[in-house]
Amino acid sequence: MSDSPRYQPEVLELRWQQCWESAGQHRTPEPDAKAAGKNYFALSMFPYPSGNLHMGHVRNYVITDVIARVQRLRGKHVLHPMGWDAFGLPAENAAIERGIEPGIWTDQNIASMREQLKRLGLSIDWDRELATCHSDYYRWTQWLFLQFLDAGLAYQKDANVNWDPIDQTVLANEQVDGEGRSWRSGALVEKRKLRQWFLKITAYADQLLDDLPKLEGWPERVRTMQANWIGRSTGAEMHFEVLDSSGISTGEQITVFTTRPDTIFGVSYLVLAPEHPRVAGLTTAEQAIQVQAFCDLVSRQSDLERTAEDKPKRGVPIGTQVRNPANGAPIPIWIADYVLADYGTGAVMGVPAHDQRDFLFARQYELPVQQVIIPENSDEHALEGCAWTEPGVLIHSGCFNGLTSAEAKRAITEAAAGQGWGIAKVQFRLRDWLISRQRYWGCPIPVIHCDSCGVVPVPADQLPVELPEGANLEGKGGSPLAQLEGWVNVDCPRCGKAAKRETDTMDTFMCSSWYFLRYSDPHNTDLPFTREAVDRWLPVDQYVGGIEHAILHLLYARFFTKVLRDRGLLGFDEPFIHLLTQGMVQGITYKNPISGKYIAPADVIDPTDPRDPISGEVLDTFYEKMSKSKYNGVDPAQVIEKYGADTARMFILFKAPPEKDLEWDDADVEGQYRFLQRIWRLVDGACTRGLQLLEVGGEVGVTTAQFDNKSLSTSEKELRRAVHTAIDAISEDLEGEYQFNTAISELMKLSNAMAEHLEDASAPIAKEAIHTLLVLLAPFAPHLAEELWQRLGANPDNTSSIHAQCWPQTDHSALLRDTIELVIQVKGKMRGSLAVPANADKATLEMLALKSEIAQKWLEGKPPSRVIVVPGKLVNLVP
Repeated sequence: MSDSPRYQPEVLELRWQQCWESAGQHRTPEPDAKAAGKNYFALSMFPYPSGNLHMGHVRNYVITDVIARVQRLRGKHVLHPMGWDAFGLPAENAAIERGIEPGIWTDQNIASMREQLKRLGLSIDWDRELATCHSDYYRWTQWLFLQFLDAGLAYQKDANVNWDPIDQTVLANEQVDGEGRSWRSGALVEKRKLRQWFLKITAYADQLLDDLPKLEGWPERVRTMQANWIGRSTGAEMHFEVLDSSGISTGEQITVFTTRPDTIFGVSYLVLAPEHPRVAGLTTAEQAIQVQAFCDLVSRQSDLERTAEDKPKRGVPIGTQVRNPANGAPIPIWIADYVLADYGTGAVMGVPAHDQRDFLFARQYELPVQQVIIPENSDEHALEGCAWTEPGVLIHSGCFNGLTSAEAKRAITEAAAGQGWGIAKVQFRLRDWLISRQRYWGCPIPVIHCDSCGVVPVPADQLPVELPEGANLEGKGGSPLAQLEGWVNVDCPRCGKAAKRETDTMDTFMCSSWYFLRYSDPHNTDLPFTREAVDRWLPVDQYVGGIEHAILHLLYARFFTKVLRDRGLLGFDEPFIHLLTQGMVQGITYKNPISGKYIAPADVIDPTDPRDPISGEVLDTFYEKMSKSKYNGVDPAQVIEKYGADTARMFILFKAPPEKDLEWDDADVEGQYRFLQRIWRLVDGACTRGLQLLEVGGEVGVTTAQFDNKSLSTSEKELRRAVHTAIDAISEDLEGEYQFNTAISELMKLSNAMAEHLEDASAPIAKEAIHTLLVLLAPFAPHLAEELWQRLGANPDNTSSIHAQCWPQTDHSALLRDTIELVIQVKGKMRGSLAVPANADKATLEMLALKSEIAQKWLEGKPPSRVIVVPGKLVNLVP
């Protein structure tokens, strides 16, 4: 112990990672079936294996790792696994570009990223690793799909898709640029109808919405986003009779959903989506060419473009009229780009006086505007350039005049139901989940199409339906699987006749909607998981991931959980008890305001006066999400190489609260590196003085050491107070709403107090202080804590890791002080303070205050007329 080696993270971190792996230290223990709350499941959202970690990954996984390590120290049986969301279009595109099988490319990336994650010192149980693209996983994705099919929750219907007419293939929305062109061929994308698979998530819309208040451990922001996405609306369906050219009813109807039945008398036109199946049949010969041209135009727009609020709304009349069911007036039918076929009934009623979008549309096309609602307590309300969208009192509405909007909604809906032209209705913004993908690199849908039997599920004992080799991935001619006749053509498992496999693959969200369940029983070859295993470990205690997954992934995971509960496969309602959505990691970004070009920080000569190295233009400087295209990223491998994983972890945790965005700063990274060096020198100094740290303490809940505080020196009391203040504060910071940055601040305060008092402390008190510092440090900087723990003799044979110790408990007696600072006020103004015994009573405090030099100075020897004593805080002397 006489040597004083320097802190070398590049050496000690690799050594301890190898040691932990060989000892199986992070292997998940058997779950405790009896002790309630003994098991703990800590989970990060699993990554797509792109091949390289970025700082967003680092932040996500380090946060979860700290939580997992703290729970182990608190005596919990912890499950902390990792896997790979490995299907998807990026791998297929990479395979095309590189001429390599997507499976090979993906497995290479997984191997690379696994090693990068291990360099962070994460306490992951790699024995439970899974990859969604491996057949031993997607076999069970297919099995679960068949559960949905059997429950009547999976079905096929025709749906619009983005079609590239040059490459003859379906494109995801993300593959269509802002001008409606294919990202690959540059062709104008067309809308086509294809037979697609859906999951009936709308059947669970009420449950998904009504159970949101139960998710008390979720951020309110996420719950609100999900509620808005589900979008429950209460209103009515109204039926508009279609009229012929003579104004006579044809017997046909168009149904419209509205949340404002109180405005029915103000409907002056009806609008259909251009894709509405009734458009072609209702369009007159005179309008056919104009309508077709408009439909072609709209087909090249994305749904986002069509519904953007900042763009003018366009439409054309189709030449046919319907009758307003409330007043009998004939009104024209239009088609418009802002109405979508798959939302509601694909038809909306135009009420320009009371809807701003309709108002602008009506003014643009000179359509009638009939006001039917005015503000309460007002005789009239002129529409001055905008619609009146608030509730009020009805006018021009027949027998409903004078009713308030709320009263009229009920009365008109009841009248409509009684007369057969409407009915009360609850509608959701949420649409059924389209899971079909006409791509290769995804989970095959396990059904067979038979002319005699229809849709036939692949028998469970024939799963998995594996992806075949040799598919043409050039992206032309539709689904790559459809071109493999030897794979497509099979016998029907029900009747034995010739049949065909389904050639669509599943949306990758299918794979990520249940992966957390598989971790509970990852090696089961008979089932995706047993009810016993899944109910012991789940729901997940702490889930960590980005806010960008607040809606789709989390909503789909909730949907899966509720369906599998109803199938008897698990016994809980929600998959994740607590959710932490970490903020983004942002890098300093330089941009030329003239050219719009981004400049790499390494090319900026003087950061205090940043200029374009070529043009000399002053650059805009700001922080933005790290991105290769903006040259503002930081490679985690380079940071680890220079400073070590513990420094990277400490910076990521210290720089900002976990839910806030983090701005990368090299100076702050250096600061954390210096802090860890100070800890190294502090503990190394104790080693040099011969201090040996034998294991202190025992079971969780027992104080690390018991001392008679009265017999301690002043310096020892201050040291113990600092130790137990840190335990108390850090324990609170790591409970519930995690505040890792303030916890690290408390570690800094403790190390400063130890630097001041450690040399003056007796061996038992010094041991308690060092023991506490290292255990509190261990979740944040696991390698350094383990190294120093061993150097102090606490782990001589690598069998008593610091990470297997007990979380220290606060000795509240150590927090008590012998003296306190008593504030002295004169006429309510602070004039000074003095040290007094902490247990002094009112009389003693008054006496000490009156005898003080402060009182003598400000009272000028005169007795006060009144003395106010607040024990433990102040004495106020009133002359």
